[in-house]
Amino acid sequence: MLSKRRPLRSALVAALVIAGGLVAPAAPASAAATTPTCTTNPATPKRQFRAMWIASVTNIDWPSAPGQSEEKLKAEYRAWLDLAQRRGHNAVIVQVRPTADAFWPSPYEPWSEWLTGARDGASPGWDPLRFLVAEAHARNLEFHAWFNPYRISMPQGAGPDIAKLAPNHPVQRHPEWAVAYPVAAAGSRLYYNPGIPEVRQFVQRAMLDAVVKYDIDGVHFDDYFYPYPAAGQDFPDDATFARYGAGFASKADWRRHNIDLLVQEFGAKVKAAKPWVKFGISPFGIWRNKATDPLGSDTNGTQSYDANFADTRKWVKQEWIDYILPQLYWHIGLAVADYAKLVPWWSDVVAGTRVHLYIGQADYKIADPAQPAPWQDPAEMSRHLTFNRDYPEVDGNVHFSAVQVRANKLGATDIYAAEHYSRPALVPQMPHLPRKPLLFPLVTGASRAADGAVTLRWKQVLGQATSYAVYRFDGLTLPGQCGFADAAHLVGTTRGTSYVDTTAAPGARYTYYVTALDRLWNESPPSPPRPVVR
Repeated sequence: MLSKRRPLRSALVAALVIAGGLVAPAAPASAAATTPTCTTNPATPKRQFRAMWIASVTNIDWPSAPGQSEEKLKAEYRAWLDLAQRRGHNAVIVQVRPTADAFWPSPYEPWSEWLTGARDGASPGWDPLRFLVAEAHARNLEFHAWFNPYRISMPQGAGPDIAKLAPNHPVQRHPEWAVAYPVAAAGSRLYYNPGIPEVRQFVQRAMLDAVVKYDIDGVHFDDYFYPYPAAGQDFPDDATFARYGAGFASKADWRRHNIDLLVQEFGAKVKAAKPWVKFGISPFGIWRNKATDPLGSDTNGTQSYDANFADTRKWVKQEWIDYILPQLYWHIGLAVADYAKLVPWWSDVVAGTRVHLYIGQADYKIADPAQPAPWQDPAEMSRHLTFNRDYPEVDGNVHFSAVQVRANKLGATDIYAAEHYSRPALVPQMPHLPRKPLLFPLVTGASRAADGAVTLRWKQVLGQATSYAVYRFDGLTLPGQCGFADAAHLVGTTRGTSYVDTTAAPGARYTYYVTALDRLWNESPPSPPRPVVR
């Protein structure tokens, strides 16, 4: 039998007077010194960003092949979200503009060939991006829309391939916007020329269209700005530099300025349109080497500052972005780029700023026979995540990519998920983004099935909640604030006003609490306790 339910009014009053600050309204900043110091388990953090990249370019992850039916595409994507949930993730980063194209009905650029299977610009007859966002939110996963600002095409043979683009592609009208750059023996890629102001404004309009129209939680760029340099080749923008580069000491400084403008301007436009949408960038993992710049890392690899003209450190220090997600795709101990040296370096970069640090993890290297011995060890990735625990600035990890997480090579995914993602986690808060106070929810009912599963139901009294977190304690427990300090008692989150705890043991006594979360994962005080005695 369940314990008797108190009347709603008395429950509210009781909730405000429970000792220990358990459900008291949030204290002002001046009261922070009175907050108890809680001992937490680093293996079950309360907040940690956990995600995988779902890449669409060349059909790496989703869609698995071009030109599939709507039903097949939806089933595939749902399977990726199921995987994210099984692995304890709380977000997905999905590539929706891989090559100056779109996975939504864009008025600016054509439908993506990686979706439709053709470069004719024809509509697939439905809106994939709307579906992608809605399905992620149904599972209470954050959705970060991944855009590539300047890449127009993948290698399609030697020489420019403008004629191969969709008839309605902007470059068909503005061929002067495009630059062909060789990337491999297979041929060249087309890029928008970042040095042309009209190009910079156009790509921002094209990307902002998705921000305005869809309920995304984040905007995400990866490491492609100016292309990675090919041996003996320079990006052919001499004429553009001659026209727009006055006042710059070098072409390199001018190129970095162009990318700075993209990042600064687009971030400001995102916040002007929707202040709650996060803006994050995942750059190459090395800014500069210490041998080149005393501010750089103790590494000897490619430098994004010089190779891609991406001054990633500046973007953090200027706080133009909300999170930085460096791709630290190297093992611990690698001489030229040691993971154990780069994590501390990036931690120092974000220290004192409001920019979050998440680490990009190279799941694709696990068990690759071309990789050195550490990547043949199933525990290498788990060691990466363990190493991160010593750096509180590290707020999470993102794994490249979804197919590798699913492949679980050497059982490595099982290992790191069990050792680091065994409990759910809330997405880290970003206090600089807008928020409104939330009152706790009130649990209005509970029932228990024959197999022991407990169903809770609640209502939100005040404030607009996006989702809810459910906590479970053994026995009849008043845990105090420290009981909520890590995720040891967090059983799950949901966008609804009910939750089924299928992990509850038959006959066991529990006390449940529910908290409200806004869309930025700011959390209310807990609800009044709800005992379930048998």
